[in-house]
Amino acid sequence: MLDFSDTSFSDFFSSELKVNIDDPKYAANGGSKGKRLRYFLQTCDDATAIRALEALWEHRSEYLARSGGADPVANAETRYQGLINRLSGGAVPSRPSVSPQSVPVDRAAIAKIKADLLQVTALAPHARGYAFEGFLKRLFDTFGLAAQEPFRLRGEQIDGSFQLGREIYLLEAKWHGQPIGVAELHTFHGKIEQKAAWTRGLFVSNSGFTEDGLAAFGRGKRVICMDGLDLYEMLDRELPLNQVLERKVRRAAETGAPFIRVRDLFSQ
Repeated sequence: MLDFSDTSFSDFFSSELKVNIDDPKYAANGGSKGKRLRYFLQTCDDATAIRALEALWEHRSEYLARSGGADPVANAETRYQGLINRLSGGAVPSRPSVSPQSVPVDRAAIAKIKADLLQVTALAPHARGYAFEGFLKRLFDTFGLAAQEPFRLRGEQIDGSFQLGREIYLLEAKWHGQPIGVAELHTFHGKIEQKAAWTRGLFVSNSGFTEDGLAAFGRGKRVICMDGLDLYEMLDRELPLNQVLERKVRRAAETGAPFIRVRDLFSQ
């Protein structure tokens, strides 16, 4: 079933739906992944079925993009949308979309964040890296993105994680004198590829990214990028971080490019 192993199939349901798909009740018609999925969809409520199908469709799309093959199912998207439409009672659900002006902005909180960023800038070079990570956690927490502190797995350091919508993103944060090149981008993407198939990443580099590095890194990766100018532009224009990230994700899905500047995303 797609590229799921038994373990990653269980992890998918646990992470996305908080469901133990290994519960024997889902094996009433057989223990294979496909039969357990069908039984789950037949017995859960419509809203849960929609959430499961949306998550599986996104995973399937990423799997096909990575494999580079043609879709083996004829009219797959039309059939998928038709199923979602039936389950939702005739209206295809859409994720909420809001403009920057319609989102309540806590100006005092944003002013504090801007002051925090200026404090990081004023630190000695050796202290900026850790302070930058702490600043980003406070930034994510301010906008309700459930940030976690940096953590270490065996053999690798992760600078933190956060939740955007239903997706989990790992964070790489760098405060370097020089822009980030392709080697560091590939290193971070390698960490992402070692995690669950639906894991994504945000690389925040205060000093930006080299044009050659972005070109060599390529398109269609599971990483989006922000630089220091993005942060200043976002705070100066009082744009909600979650909306900035959602637009970056949307543009990456449309173009394959991991880095689109905030000023270009909100130019209209």
